Amino acid sequence: MPSQNLLGVPETLLPAEPDVLADLDALELAEAVVAHPTSSLAWALLSDEAAGRGADLEAYAYARVGYHRGLDSLRRAGWRGQGPVPWSHEPNRGVLRSLWALRRGAAAIGEADEVERLTTFLDDADPAAAPALEAERS
Repeated sequence: MPSQNLLGVPETLLPAEPDVLADLDALELAEAVVAHPTSSLAWALLSDEAAGRGADLEAYAYARVGYHRGLDSLRRAGWRGQGPVPWSHEPNRGVLRSLWALRRGAAAIGEADEVERLTTFLDDADPAAAPALEAERS
């Protein structure tokens, strides 16, 4: 389902992170995060790893860092707190993954209000993001 931008706010398109992607392939995950602490993608993947081993609080904390790093990246790219952040633009996926991971972590620790807020944020950014991430987990 294509996103409908009813506000006329331009899409936010983050720059590619080729160095991050290369290090994610070449290094241990924690080493890649240390090498690129501003990358929301690296933090989201670290959150996924922690969630996969049942460390819900750790996963939540990593996702929280990725979320804040993602907000910083979005703001640097001109985002003003609203408007589309399309999943189809690959460099945006780190931020969207962090939002999704934070929502997952919030659910795991019983933060129902935060789950609702993050669901709205994800849907407003791009309604295709959460279903795409959920499909990856299936």
